[in-house]
Amino acid sequence: METNMRHRLSEFLVGLLFGLGLLLSGMTDPGKVLGFLDLFGNWDPSLALVMGGAIGVGVFAFALAKKRTLSFLGDAMRMPTSSQIDRRLIVGALMFGAGWGLAGFCPGPALVSLATGQPKAAAFVAFMVAGMVIFEVLERRDQWFQAKSD
Repeated sequence: METNMRHRLSEFLVGLLFGLGLLLSGMTDPGKVLGFLDLFGNWDPSLALVMGGAIGVGVFAFALAKKRTLSFLGDAMRMPTSSQIDRRLIVGALMFGAGWGLAGFCPGPALVSLATGQPKAAAFVAFMVAGMVIFEVLERRDQWFQAKSD
């Protein structure tokens, strides 16, 4: 099988597994997320269990990845190198958290919910894509102004 096709098949299968995990754990239900964030009301701790499991898998996966020079598909391993906490990271995290708390969705579950036909997910994904487009436009504008001033 051609390498590119093998990569695409692998990406599809991993995405499918992730989406099924989100569906089975109930994380595509915005009420689950909002219930987790409602600390002083009817608190639902199930999201903490899902996050704990994800962190456990992530710790193991990153420890394994650090020891490797090639991915399982034969590509070079490219691990994040920056450990800088700057204004952009903090503002982005605050915006992500605010959107998560207001809508009960984050990008993965929103895409899975969109595929199941949830209207709230369609609105969330539309605004998420609009935010990505606005970010790209502002990034290009900033790069243009920076190139002009050099």
